[in-house]
Amino acid sequence: MSNQKREPGGCGCASIPFSVILLFLGGGYWLFTQRDNLDIGRFLNHEIIADIPFINTWEFPTNQSPPTLPDISDPPKTTQPQPQPQPQPETPPQSPTIQPPSPLPSLPLNTWEGKPIRGIYLSRYKATNNASEETIRARVRYYRDRGINTIIHGVWGNACTMYESQVMQAKFGYNSCQNLFQEEWIDWLIDEAHKHGMEVHAYFEKGIKIDENSHAFDLAVQRGWIVPGVDRTHPGVDHYVLNVGIPEVAQFFTDIMVEFVQKYPQIDAVQWDDYLGYHDELPGQIDRTPKLTNFVRNMIAQMKAANPSVSFDICHHNPYWAKQYFAADLEAWGVDRFFIQVYAEENFDDEMVYVEASDGISITERQLNRLPELIDNPNIPNILLFPLSGEPERLADKVHEFTI
Repeated sequence: MSNQKREPGGCGCASIPFSVILLFLGGGYWLFTQRDNLDIGRFLNHEIIADIPFINTWEFPTNQSPPTLPDISDPPKTTQPQPQPQPQPETPPQSPTIQPPSPLPSLPLNTWEGKPIRGIYLSRYKATNNASEETIRARVRYYRDRGINTIIHGVWGNACTMYESQVMQAKFGYNSCQNLFQEEWIDWLIDEAHKHGMEVHAYFEKGIKIDENSHAFDLAVQRGWIVPGVDRTHPGVDHYVLNVGIPEVAQFFTDIMVEFVQKYPQIDAVQWDDYLGYHDELPGQIDRTPKLTNFVRNMIAQMKAANPSVSFDICHHNPYWAKQYFAADLEAWGVDRFFIQVYAEENFDDEMVYVEASDGISITERQLNRLPELIDNPNIPNILLFPLSGEPERLADKVHEFTI
């Protein structure tokens, strides 16, 4: 047997003084009786309350709401109070300030943009034959974008029109040259040019000269309308000259001119060139100057009577050469504007005396090296560009390179 002392079992309540037990029971009874006044439930977790039967019978005071418990899976976040927008004082609306339009800069005459006419020649068939309306309008804008403000377009050549003409029909039995032009092509050209502040000048290319390819050639020979001899002003090209000293021939050209400015009243100008003249190498010692002068003056007068707003221009040799070698007394013609062709380099400087006394100059791509000095010359108001190579777009591009 073991002599160890055995530990007492149970809860050990026997060792608690009886006075303490009475105190505990009395305090519990008092708490139970005062439960509504003391609101013991607020010190206990609701989940614990739900598991204790006698406490779960308590009711929260009617004058209080149950406490809201935070979700432990999402701790409460501290939210900073957002500043409230402060009302701003109202500013009375101001009337918009209307600025007057700025005046366009006044460009000096010795700049490319200051030249009233910056023109380029478009030979007949080149730009508008077999072309749609949009193609024609796009080409106008193409030249505008390269600094060109005047298109000088061929409407006549080799004794026939590039548009339908009743005069041609009555005189020769056909109304135009054989071509693929649409009837409205000139109208489209003029309309698009005027939209962009440009002008269109009708170019009577080849003037009173024809060659054997002309539809009118055989009939002109039969009628005796051609001056005897061959005009070889330009080497390699044999031209024949219609004799405007014959009243019927003179009237034919005059009727063509009147018809054109009436058919296209919005055209800005018509221009003839050095093909309006008789080369002095033609056979016979005949002074054709007086009859040529009478013809031109009468044609201009009747054109002006039909449409006074159209300018009649000429682009020819200088006045001395024109009268001496082509029977063209330019100063007696009464033209509106007179331009001088300077297509050769060897006499370029000498020609400047005549150019500065005229309305301007016409050059080809062979004289582009001279362009800066022409632009800077205030005595040369207008510059025309003739694409001798037959490539007007390329010429316009080169000129643009010089002037940007």
